[in-house]
Amino acid sequence: MGNLNKLEVVCASIEQWEHMYHRVAHSVELIAVSKTRRADEIRTLYDVGQRRFGENYLQEALDKIETLSDCAIEWHFIGAIQSRKAAQIAEKFSWVHSVDRFKVANKLNQHASSETPLNVLIQVNLEGEASKGGVAPGELVELAGQIDKLDNLRLRGLMFMPRIHTDLSVQREIFKQARALFEDLKESFPEMDQISMGMSGDMQAAIAEGSTMVRVGTALFGPREQKQAGV
Repeated sequence: MGNLNKLEVVCASIEQWEHMYHRVAHSVELIAVSKTRRADEIRTLYDVGQRRFGENYLQEALDKIETLSDCAIEWHFIGAIQSRKAAQIAEKFSWVHSVDRFKVANKLNQHASSETPLNVLIQVNLEGEASKGGVAPGELVELAGQIDKLDNLRLRGLMFMPRIHTDLSVQREIFKQARALFEDLKESFPEMDQISMGMSGDMQAAIAEGSTMVRVGTALFGPREQKQAGV
């Protein structure tokens, strides 16, 4: 299946689920997760209409951003953030999905522009997984309050990356909890308008429960190449 067909299939699925779950049409944005993908693969998808791309690894991303500087891409950083790399992230990206502590937020704020504030989402570790980043739900209100006071950041919402489940009802229950956290926080921070949740395997459940951004890689680019042993 060519890149245009893959993009059409994913976009058609999003539209179908928006309709099925009574969402406003075109209320869910597609972020193409391009980590480990080559610049030419990104360009091919760009050429058939995709504009938003998400990257996890800064140095890899910087190389691709330079190579694709002629493309009007909206870059989203969705990986773990090291404080010493915050300056480059603030300079090169329009969105950061993975803020989970004030030290990182403050560093981003120091290097972001007051003229075009950096859009940030707080990553929430909903299930307390030690292997993943994200603030604990009980610490969310405090961190949101700290970020909201930073002039060069714009707190737009929350990001969730729950463990993988294959059962739709289980997926929906987890995303329902995520949505409830968002709605509770929105009462104190009414300008928040984005929930980043849902990937190739659980997009339907995420859209059903209110996601506004889905982060999709495999369904757009195909499986990642496996490195051979010894290579």
